[in-house]
Amino acid sequence: MKGIIAYRALTAVGASALVVLAGIPAQAADKHDGPPVRTITTKLDGPYGLDVTRSGHTAYVTEADSGEVTRVDLKSGAQRTILKGLAGPSGVATHGGKLYVVQGGGSEEGPPPPSKYPPSALLVADKDGGHVRVLADLMKYELKHNPDGQKQFDASGKPFDALSNPFSMTYTSWGLLVADGGANDVLRVDPYSGKISTFFVPPTAKTPACLKKGAQANPGTVGCDPVPTGVVQVGKYVYVSTLGAESPGAAAIWKLDGRSGHVLRVWKGFTSLTGIAVSYDNEIYVSEVLFGAPKGDGPPPPGFDPSKVGRITKVDHGKITHLQVTMPTGLQYENGRLYSTSWSIAGQLGIQHAGRIVEVNQHAFR
Repeated sequence: MKGIIAYRALTAVGASALVVLAGIPAQAADKHDGPPVRTITTKLDGPYGLDVTRSGHTAYVTEADSGEVTRVDLKSGAQRTILKGLAGPSGVATHGGKLYVVQGGGSEEGPPPPSKYPPSALLVADKDGGHVRVLADLMKYELKHNPDGQKQFDASGKPFDALSNPFSMTYTSWGLLVADGGANDVLRVDPYSGKISTFFVPPTAKTPACLKKGAQANPGTVGCDPVPTGVVQVGKYVYVSTLGAESPGAAAIWKLDGRSGHVLRVWKGFTSLTGIAVSYDNEIYVSEVLFGAPKGDGPPPPGFDPSKVGRITKVDHGKITHLQVTMPTGLQYENGRLYSTSWSIAGQLGIQHAGRIVEVNQHAFR
């Protein structure tokens, strides 16, 4: 799973970024279409997963840094904590009065914070947060089935890399789909029985950089881990975005048959994709949380502005355009509107309570 948001280039920014945050310049507005990005709510802690209800009035967002799931009124921005005490919650989905949340599984940089629920657990609760229980254990499935076929442990029993680290989730006509970046697969979970099956295993990326020595953590694997990070259903299709181990040009967008998981089309050549959303007109939006981040492990250059890190890319029938949005991860297109989390990894910079949900102007992409 090499590279499920390593953040090494960003973490060197440290507390000095707090000064920059206070003085973020306002984005220029288009007099016909309104501002490119409109803030709906603020003061979130590591907002990753986003689920907007079909009414378009309410959103549920995971706060990975505080271990919470928060409900947000999209008109007023008012917040209510629905669940807390979770370990790095990442994906969230709602359906039929139920709330589904998946916990992260940790990474090569360390385990998730303590929780009474196991790592990589998919939880189900009432929409108000009551009657929480474990629906499925994705880590157990990975240890038993290992869908990507990579070697998991060295001779001492230590994992070569993260085994399971779910990043996003969506409710579909065929069950819950979970993009597990650590396991390099997309899993299907029955929302009633909790039964898990493998839906899609993207291949490793074979770019020149990914074929170099040291590009892969797991011995015997050729190419960069795909690291699925985004998944969404549109009609009879499912779209998946991959991180590509944060290697330049190694990320991709996959269009799949929703019933079988068979690949119908792939768009390649992207870098470090996270969330994905698709409009009713088949316009694809993908978030790039690390775009513009300093390279390497050292301190950032003088004058570095963290508010400029990140963008959303639009793929419109072959035409590719971009819009600067600060550190976006979760995306959703609902009722003709595009929503995104923002400042999702600000906590990695030492910037507390900076996360947001924003509405993105679909006409502002250039």
